[in-house]
Amino acid sequence: MKTRNDRWDLLIQNARVATMDPSVDAPYGLIEAGLVGISGRQIVFVGNENDLPVAMAECATAQLDLGGQFLFPGFIDCHTHLVFAGHRAHEFELRLQGASYEQIARAGGGIVSTVQNTRAVSEAALLAASLPRAEALAAEGVSTLEIKSGYGLDLDSERKMLRVARQIGEALSLTVRTTYLGLHALPPEYRERRAEYVDLAVDHWLPTLHGEGLVDAVDAFMEHIAFTRDETARLFEQAERLGLPVKLHADQLSDGGGAALVATHRGLSADHIEYTSPEAVAAMAAAGTVAVLLPGSFYCLRETRLPPIDQFRTMRVPMAVSTDLNPGTSPLRSSLHAANQACTLFRLTPEEALQGITRHAATALGLAHAKGQIQVGMDADLVAYDISHPAELCYWLGAHQPTRRWTLGQPR
Repeated sequence: MKTRNDRWDLLIQNARVATMDPSVDAPYGLIEAGLVGISGRQIVFVGNENDLPVAMAECATAQLDLGGQFLFPGFIDCHTHLVFAGHRAHEFELRLQGASYEQIARAGGGIVSTVQNTRAVSEAALLAASLPRAEALAAEGVSTLEIKSGYGLDLDSERKMLRVARQIGEALSLTVRTTYLGLHALPPEYRERRAEYVDLAVDHWLPTLHGEGLVDAVDAFMEHIAFTRDETARLFEQAERLGLPVKLHADQLSDGGGAALVATHRGLSADHIEYTSPEAVAAMAAAGTVAVLLPGSFYCLRETRLPPIDQFRTMRVPMAVSTDLNPGTSPLRSSLHAANQACTLFRLTPEEALQGITRHAATALGLAHAKGQIQVGMDADLVAYDISHPAELCYWLGAHQPTRRWTLGQPR
């Protein structure tokens, strides 16, 4: 029995709690007239007044009446490239004039142009440029995000990017997972020394940066304009030796077998996956690999090949949704806008889209034990919205801001 000496820090009451917990037998895992108890960084109670261990007034040091507002798990943006310098608005203009993504990349634009800008700035300047992008996500309710390297493509610049990613988490009190993306593009100075670059990125830079505590996961861009299956497999084998999980930019522009490869390595996720085959979908299902949908880049590139959504549903492959925030193909700074795009472009239901930025996004980062649901024992990352139905978050464009946010139990 709870006593006065072990009260929770906060009891949130009169909330419509969208737990996103599949064990709750209601759409969105919804608990009407719900209560959520917080102690320290964790959720310690989820339920109704009848479930409380003692009278409501005795449960917590502080109480908050949400007045019937909806309470969601903090949102999770599980695929971003938000640390970079400069922009590529001119490439946006070129694409509208008819140039393709591949044509721009082969002409020295695309990723390589952002590499040049990112290499040229100091760590402090890179942080100053990147922080507002993370602030925009956080203001909407994002409490966990992934940030990739891959715009440095040399050891010092990759280190700079990963250090800035860590600093963003500290500055905004967000959970940031860093991903090493050394195999993102071939830098110009290695155009005639491709094998040497791959050796450095795989055998030297990754172990060094991991040893410095800067890497949580490993990614690559496996595509005909980027890196091959064999090169990607080498990177994954190195990651496994270091005890790091893997994920992959897979099958975005063609079916190169990327999703199947990452599933073979029991990877966290296959991302983009517009051209993924039915056989690869089955492999992902068997491996527990999450399909990360990136409708922002699909939209900006005016793609027409849809990811195999119905196959993912049939095979019960979890579908996460993310912004893919980057300067070239998805300058998108809103997880809720990504959720809307997932509904309108990919025909996800609003419930699937919100699962995609909560529960399934947590799985895509290896954080399913702590994030993405309102459940006892999980981190107290919460966001409240004054709406009448959860689908409104996917319906309105730019119309809502949260009324309250908590990260790790602290109000923001």
